[in-house]
Amino acid sequence: MMFKTIVSGSLEFGNQKTYDKVFNMFLHRVENYYKNDLFVEFEESFDPEGFQLIIPRTVTESSSKIWKNSIDLLEYLAQFAFAGRVIAWMVESGKIINEATIEPKCDKVAVQAFLRGRAQLGEAGKEKEALSSFDKAIAKYSRHAYAYEKRGYVKMQLEDFKGAATDFKKSNAINPNIPEPYVGLGKIKMMDKDYNNAVFDLTNAVKNSIPLMPIYWQAKRMKIQCHLELKQYNEAIGDLKMFCNRKFNADDPNYKYIDWAHFNYGKVLLEIGDSQKALDVFNQSVEKTDKEKSDIYPDFLVYRGIARKQSGKSGYKKDWTQAAEFGSKKANELLQVSD
Repeated sequence: MMFKTIVSGSLEFGNQKTYDKVFNMFLHRVENYYKNDLFVEFEESFDPEGFQLIIPRTVTESSSKIWKNSIDLLEYLAQFAFAGRVIAWMVESGKIINEATIEPKCDKVAVQAFLRGRAQLGEAGKEKEALSSFDKAIAKYSRHAYAYEKRGYVKMQLEDFKGAATDFKKSNAINPNIPEPYVGLGKIKMMDKDYNNAVFDLTNAVKNSIPLMPIYWQAKRMKIQCHLELKQYNEAIGDLKMFCNRKFNADDPNYKYIDWAHFNYGKVLLEIGDSQKALDVFNQSVEKTDKEKSDIYPDFLVYRGIARKQSGKSGYKKDWTQAAEFGSKKANELLQVSD
């Protein structure tokens, strides 16, 4: 049985000697072990000038055997790389049934320093240690795009935003296909209220990721926020609809923004004059939202009332009265004006 397969990424071998060694070993293994049972034409993916294996985003099909062969081969080649990452997914009816992230885990100093820094980045209070580890990784391999990216996030945590932006830009210059540095630059520009340029970076983050990746939806959400700040409602509405229609698992970092997306989708529909559709959105949101746990529940009631009033429906005062009971100041203001 064949399954939809998506693969993308690169592995960097750093110099001519290592590249030649890897390429020859690759040819030997393909000829003796894998034949043509692989999900991409790996030989065409080798870049002799950059000493890399580069797999542009590829959508293909593979059987379980082809998947296993291809992942085994990539993991073997990754043993000799200084940096890089290849991500692959096997999908059936929109659901991930297999996924793999292949990256170097060998004993090269650059590799070990990067892995150590990434682990330290996940520990509170280890920012300076992580910074030192990424410094070492970059010193040993100056084209380590992922080390620059991670070091940028450490600098953001340390509030060195200028240094973070420099590292994100260096990461992009080395490998423009990584979404994370674009998100980092977008965050910094949003903090500076430079929303137009933030949209540019976040659009690149979306282009360099796919909907199977949480970062794709993170970049979408941040891009939506920029459009909202700029009052670019027509630019925001398509992404908001996509976000609202997406089914996020509870462990997905985007899951906690479901209410946020529905609320803003309804508000944007009001802004563009579609009060009936906005009412439909707020009706669904009020029904689905846990009024005891959600901070945004009173806001849903307030704006459902506004949508009801604008579309000529009754019940808007009831919504505002209920929202006022939850402590909504806006609901109280609306009730006073309507009396």
